[in-house]
Amino acid sequence: MSEPGPRRLRVAMYVANDASRDSRVLREADALAAAGHDVIIVARAGAGIPLPAEEQRPTGVRLVRIPRDHDSIAGWRNVQRRIGYPWRARANLTRAWLGDLQAGPEGWLRAGAKLLATLAALPWIAYRLAGYVLLGDRLPAAGRGGQVDYVMTWRRSVLPWANAAASIAPDADVHHGHDVEGLAAAVAAAKRTGALVVYDSHELYPESARHARQGTLARFWLRSLERRLARQAVALVTVNKSLEEILRKSLGFTRSVVVHNAPPRWMPPDPAPDLLRERLGLPPEAHIALYHGGFSAHRGLEELAEAILEPGLEAVHAVFLGYGKQRAMLDQMASDPQFGGRLHVLDAVPPTELLPWVASADVAVMCLQPSTLNHVLSTPNKLFEALAAGVPVVVSDFKEMREIVLGNPEGPLGTVCRPTEVADIARAIRQVVELPATEAAALRSRCLRAAHERWNWETESARLVALYEELVAELPS
Repeated sequence: MSEPGPRRLRVAMYVANDASRDSRVLREADALAAAGHDVIIVARAGAGIPLPAEEQRPTGVRLVRIPRDHDSIAGWRNVQRRIGYPWRARANLTRAWLGDLQAGPEGWLRAGAKLLATLAALPWIAYRLAGYVLLGDRLPAAGRGGQVDYVMTWRRSVLPWANAAASIAPDADVHHGHDVEGLAAAVAAAKRTGALVVYDSHELYPESARHARQGTLARFWLRSLERRLARQAVALVTVNKSLEEILRKSLGFTRSVVVHNAPPRWMPPDPAPDLLRERLGLPPEAHIALYHGGFSAHRGLEELAEAILEPGLEAVHAVFLGYGKQRAMLDQMASDPQFGGRLHVLDAVPPTELLPWVASADVAVMCLQPSTLNHVLSTPNKLFEALAAGVPVVVSDFKEMREIVLGNPEGPLGTVCRPTEVADIARAIRQVVELPATEAAALRSRCLRAAHERWNWETESARLVALYEELVAELPS
């Protein structure tokens, strides 16, 4: 009689985006499917380009997209408007008050309560009117960045989706939540059967983006929510050692694995395509400093643009390949005569086509600003993508990135810079693009070799698969 094969787990992953560009989620799901597990991704339908409500990946992973509860969000927005501009509710309040009076003795108590509530609200109404009429609406109000607004909007936006995602997910052995939103869905789903929960933290969530800009009380609430949800998880997966150390301490995990979000090994074709210069009509001798990824604040976009105006970089073109809210700003800069046609903005390409585009750059620049602890401790995807394409990098002189770039056993994979200083960014770019041809070729070979030997998905995903092998042993047979 043949020995039974390894146990096949049913895994449900949850992520609060549409998953179309989330390389980490897709790679992890595919890696677990390749290891023999049944995997479903429950994602959130986006508000942009319509995507299928359900699709099947070539690896067998099933992807389902659940829309947000827009009625709940719209309801909270109506409450915000009434709190922020209370006089706009006067007609409705008057009708309700008169209706109560006409209802007889039973309604008089309600009418009295409404009158008392209105009298109690008069100081707030006066405050808001002063801000609106006298000061041009410059005083704070609900819906204008307040902490209560942040908490209520988060709850109204995330929790209904998390509960809906949990309700449609099949019974699974492991519920795997990506970031706090996904963790909320995983915990809700696991309560049905007592299944295991894994928390996959891509960043220090309370220290990221808009969350980091909130006041003390709102951030305390978010940290408390994360801790409460994380207590239900048996293991932590995160993106680098620094985040692992902080999250183990703050959330109380005793079991964790680091899975860097590096792409699979890739070999540039021979001859290598020169896609960026061909698209932009640039001569072979033009140097390209590439930024690729999201166009958002504090990513060093303006700093890179200004760096190419520094002495010694007259032959360098800054190319921005991506998408995001800062696109209009970049387009405007590209048309500014001071850049002399050396600043270019290109639409993002599909993730499966990215590396050949990156490979045609001379240097990949990642000048994340020290605006949040999350940035300071990050290891951005674009770092590993540049190395996978054999492109040297200029990165912010932050701990995790510095160790990867300067701590390579065979020699540096680029250089580091002080990201708030344009002159130092220019110095770092110049250090790479001015290398003699033989040294530049050796540097590119070293980057590609480091990607093949260390910074690749084949190496990183093995730790995730090993974690799931441990979880198999903990489940009842």
